[in-house]
Amino acid sequence: MQRRRKKLVNDFPIFVFLFDMQKRRKAVLLINVGTPDKAEVKAVRRYLSHFLNDGRVMDMPWLLKKLLVDLIIVPFRAPKSTKLYQKLWTPEGSPLLLNMEKFATSLQSVLGEDYPIFTAMRYGNPSLKKTLQQIKKQNFDELIVFPLFPQYASSTTGTILEFVMDRVKRWPVIPELHFINQFYDHPEFVGAFTQNIAACHPEEFDHIIFSYHGLPLRQVNKVHPGISSAKCLCEKQMPAYGSHCYKATCYETTRLIAGRLGLTEKQYSVSFQSRFSKNWLGPFTDERITALANEGIKKILITVPSFVADCLETLVEIEAGYSALFRKLGGDRLVLVKSLNNNEQWVKAAACIIQTKNLK
Repeated sequence: MQRRRKKLVNDFPIFVFLFDMQKRRKAVLLINVGTPDKAEVKAVRRYLSHFLNDGRVMDMPWLLKKLLVDLIIVPFRAPKSTKLYQKLWTPEGSPLLLNMEKFATSLQSVLGEDYPIFTAMRYGNPSLKKTLQQIKKQNFDELIVFPLFPQYASSTTGTILEFVMDRVKRWPVIPELHFINQFYDHPEFVGAFTQNIAACHPEEFDHIIFSYHGLPLRQVNKVHPGISSAKCLCEKQMPAYGSHCYKATCYETTRLIAGRLGLTEKQYSVSFQSRFSKNWLGPFTDERITALANEGIKKILITVPSFVADCLETLVEIEAGYSALFRKLGGDRLVLVKSLNNNEQWVKAAACIIQTKNLK
């Protein structure tokens, strides 16, 4: 046996290296932002408090944030948010959680037993803390952390990576870590979203909106100090300092997908939704819809390339809310391109992203 191995090492060193790599025990951790356990006020209040008290979500002095979140925002917002979650909820539970579970099962079948898959939410359940404890007990050689956000933001991917690093650094044996901090420009991801949009026949619509989740302007500007996002030209091209700027990567995502679809600049626009105040990234999606309606546009297709799974922001805010708004303004049809969810092309794309990242 030793002679055979020695001969393989001498004659085929790369083959043996790859063979040995396959024997290493690897875990994949899929993480999304989170969802309440139930569409009830108590559960929504608990979820919002956990979410909004995160220092990367609301970046302000601790005491001020605590008072603002626990005494003002959550008490007033929880009942309203609960009504929205009740519109979203299915007999099986939260669509975001269900989509992630289905996606993980499909991804496991593609990756095989070499990549055991774990799922967690940054806020709520399945608990990221408890999932990391499960991974720790199994003593993996490698851990691939995959936040399910195409574009990096401190309040999404950043808080997940910080949480994971803070826990894992205390383990007696720290596995080799691989962080997938964004994948907006991965060809397979772009291809999956392009295929989703194409299936909705964009040529039948007057205009296409690429709608992204909003962020406070101050969080965007922190990525490139001294360069205001308002004066940046990332709407036209990716700047040298924009590789981890959320606004820049959103516009670049749009250009990549639009290029695959063969769209001209007049056929589409970019906007941002789910804002908390006017000091968030714009243009705002609802205002963009209003402007298009005033221009006489009758049919709008909306796609959401910052979401890989449908959730409150896509199914309720856009499909229900913005669709009603557009009809009220005289529009005929506003159609949401469903997100990737458990799409076969997305499953293959995610497997490719994981395997490519693992070989870097």
